[in-house]
Order: sequence, then structure tokens, then C-alpha cells
Amino acid sequence: MRFWIDRHGCAKNQVDGEEMLARLEAEGHEYVDGPESAELIIVNTCGFIEDAKKESIDAVIGLKAAHPGAKILVAGCLAERYSAELSIDLPEADGIVGNADLGSVIEAAEETVAGHRPVLLPHAAPSLGTVTRKRLFDFPGTAHVKITEGCSNRCSYCAIPLIRGDLRSRTVDDVTRECAELVGRGMRELVLIGQDLGSYGRDSGGSKLPELLAALSALSGEFRVRVLYIHPDNFPEAILPIMAADPRLLPYFDLPFQHASGSILKAMNRRGNAQVYLALIARIRKALPDAVLRSTFLVGFPGETEDDFRLLLDFQEEACLDWLGSFAYSREEGTAAFAMAGRVPKKVVAERRKRVEETQERITRERLERFVGRTLEVLVEEPVESAADADEDEEPLSIGRSWLQAPEVDGLTVLRGRFEPGAVVMARVLAVRGVDLDALPVSAKGTAAGSARVETR
Repeated sequence: MRFWIDRHGCAKNQVDGEEMLARLEAEGHEYVDGPESAELIIVNTCGFIEDAKKESIDAVIGLKAAHPGAKILVAGCLAERYSAELSIDLPEADGIVGNADLGSVIEAAEETVAGHRPVLLPHAAPSLGTVTRKRLFDFPGTAHVKITEGCSNRCSYCAIPLIRGDLRSRTVDDVTRECAELVGRGMRELVLIGQDLGSYGRDSGGSKLPELLAALSALSGEFRVRVLYIHPDNFPEAILPIMAADPRLLPYFDLPFQHASGSILKAMNRRGNAQVYLALIARIRKALPDAVLRSTFLVGFPGETEDDFRLLLDFQEEACLDWLGSFAYSREEGTAAFAMAGRVPKKVVAERRKRVEETQERITRERLERFVGRTLEVLVEEPVESAADADEDEEPLSIGRSWLQAPEVDGLTVLRGRFEPGAVVMARVLAVRGVDLDALPVSAKGTAAGSARVETR
């Protein structure tokens, strides 16, 4: 069977897709590079918010129309949450499989291709790292590593516990073994992910994130570790001295504050407020002066007033976050917030979100200025392909990421010169261009193409 995976949603869903791919290949099935030659198209859906659900459903409908000869297997979070509804309302789905046990993809795929239209919703715990992911969907040199599944925080707006269940953590030894294997395969950046890494290990006691980072620090080799998604109410400050002692543990923190109004945060079932969060930011920056902070804001939560929103804007100015994503509240059935009064009009939500984003563009540019003139290690993702590449007078360019830029969500570093994906380049930052860095390579190693310029000017 020839199969292809259409990917949607977050990095955690990406890792699930990599595991499904590995499981199917282990059974002798062939992964192809696109839908054109696939007998089976697996749509790995997202079901977190309304826009993501719509995107996934549109993808199923569009792929079936474009490739009527292929079978469509709907997998992922949307399939887990709405399997019964999809089986009735989405005839384009030739099969449906939930994500609670990724091993079920084999049965689901084979039955779908055979024309049986399975609807499988297994409830066994996911494997969490027991399958080696031989193919990765990341750019060369980068690998995401899921260290937890599910979440027990119960934020009132969040459907994740409904989809993925309560928190379940891998052991420190298990994660360390996988990371060592990935480093041995040449991975230069390991991105640790989960719903809330501050809660890692709390299902069997206290937070084990400090222990895990210490174990990764004991590994030899040239690599860097990025830690994503730490709920600010659960931030384990014991990680700070461990990170300060090893530059491979990047001082990059993704802390989804979501809001700054105490009343809104309480309604979200979160414990913090602006003062508490600003104090946390100050302690992080004191321990790690070079720290880069990313966050997300959720605007339009039920009951959010202009005063609440003003508190959020004030917090945004004081926090001086390096990166920020904003989201409009999505009313999700089954969550505590679903029945809350005080719904904010969509037009007001859109205006508030726009103000947050415009403010953040300025703050991000200002924060990035501190890196101008510095030399940073850049992991190349891809050369810039354009008509100008054929012009010998045009300087070739490549796109990559320095340590202060997380995959997919932050700005990029534009390198003067052409380098192969996966190359590691030391480059001096010349300027900030919007939310990107313009940098001149000074040395390179790895798989850099010979055409790259590395002299300092």
C-alpha cells in the first residue's frame, strides 16, 4: 500500500504523524512524497479550535475531490473528538481512527484501503516514544521530542483533556535514550514538547523537568535543546541554574500567559496575575540575562471588558516579550467556558487581536536589536529559491534559525550565501528586517554548499 500523510495542527500532532508513518512502514507499506501516487491519504487533523477544525475538514473534502481514486483516512485530534459525527456527516472520509493508540493506524489503514470504512476509537494509552521515528517532518537537523501526553491543568477554555486525556509522562531515562539516538543521527536541535512541560513528571510526584535537563546536559555531542510550552503557573525555577551551566540548553522560554487580568485568569482556571507573571519574567531574566521569551495571549474570553483588555496591553508593554502569538477565543463544547455568559462580539475580538499584534511587531523589532553585531549559530533550513538564483550577479541567500527562533512560529535568519539544509553556520547579525535577522556568515560546518561566502566584511 502506498500512503501519504497530510499534516495539520501542532508539533505534538506532527510527532504523532511521524509515529504513524514509522508503524506503517514497519508493516511493509510505502510512504510516498505526495498525494498523486498514494492509494491512501491520511489526514492527520487538528480539533483544538474552530478555525483548525474547519481547516482539517476542508482538507478532507479537497483531497477527496482532487484524488477520487485514493482512500481518505481521517486521523488525529478531530477524529478522536468527533468520530461519530464525522462518520455520518463527512462521506469523503473512507475511514476514521482516533489518536489514543497510534498502533491502531495499521488496522485502520488496511481496512480503509480494503473498502470497509472503519471507525476505530481505541482507548489504550499512547505509546509515548516506544517507536523509533525513522522519518521526521522537520527540516534537516531538527527533531521534536514529545515527553508528555495529555494535560491535567483543566483551563476552562481548553479541549485538550477531552481529546488527549490527563497528563502522562515518559520516564527521564526513556526521553534521554531517544534524545541520544537522535543526536547520534545528526540532529542539531532537539525540541522538547508537551501540553505543559512544567508538569512533566507530576503524574508520578513532582516536576521532573530539572532532572531531565540535567540528564540531557550529561550527554556528549554538539546539539541544542529547546523547551517549549511551560504553563507559567507551573514553572519549575530549578531549571534555571541547570540551563545557565550548559549553553546547549537554550535560554528560550515559551510561557503561555494567555491574559493579565486577574478576574479573567481566574475564570480561565489559572492562578496568576500581571504582577505574579512580571515577577517570574524578572527572575528568569536575572538568572539568564540573554533569555528569549515567547508567549500567547487569548483575547475575547467570555466577560473580557475593555478594562481587562487594557490590563493585557499594559502587561504586554511591561513584559517586553520577544515573541507573541495571539488567538481569538473559540467556544468549545464540553469545556467549562462553553456556558459562560458575557460573550464578546467577534468584531471587538478582531479589533483587540489586531491591537495586540501591531503592538507586538514593534516590541519584537526593539527586542531583536540587541542581537545586531553579535555572532550566532544558525541552523540552515533551506536555500532561497527564486528566479534571481540564475543571475550570477545576485547574491544567493539561505534561510535558517538561530537559537532565539523556534521552528515555524518565530522570525527567521536570512543568511548571505547558499547553504544546504542542516548546515550549521556561524553568522554575524547585520540588521533587523521586520521580525527577521539579516546575517553574514563567518564560518560554516556540516553540509554547507561550497558556493557560500564566509568572509567577514
